[in-house]
Amino acid sequence: MHDPLILSTIRMSSQEENPPCLTPDMHFIGKKADIVKAGRVTMRVNGCRDVLVVYHQEKLYALDLRCYHAGGLLQDGDIEDFNGRLCIVCPCHKYKITLTEGEGLYEAVDNPTIRPLKTQWRSKGLKQRIHKVTEVSGDVYVTLNDSSEAIESDVYQTEKYRTVSLDALPKPKHKT
Repeated sequence: MHDPLILSTIRMSSQEENPPCLTPDMHFIGKKADIVKAGRVTMRVNGCRDVLVVYHQEKLYALDLRCYHAGGLLQDGDIEDFNGRLCIVCPCHKYKITLTEGEGLYEAVDNPTIRPLKTQWRSKGLKQRIHKVTEVSGDVYVTLNDSSEAIESDVYQTEKYRTVSLDALPKPKHKT
């Protein structure tokens, strides 16, 4: 009789040894070691989408480069925790965007007539398009979010807002 704990460990190990297969919709971003060192990289993916890839607390995230609110470049935004939700903060207008869902967060006042004011973080809903990141043998790939649902950050993925080449953008000032 086999020990179920050992069998589950063997299954997990064999799954880890078989990395995901590359698919045509996966776009190479760079070597993980280079992205870790830089903290953030920007890239035009598939010739049509400007994407920011962020390495923070040993995880990779990918989202549209420009903020949904007014098109500010997120590459220099601080990463902060708001009530257990990791966000990038747009450097232009301080909008908070969750890294995992793309939700806009705001600080709401429960009842403005009661002092001291009690606030809590609430969601504005999905605002920023988030993309899937996959690591295969030290290489990082992004699969674009192809949801047909319009998301506010989509507005800034047009030629009108691409007047500056990604190569000409200043490099991020700080490592996350």
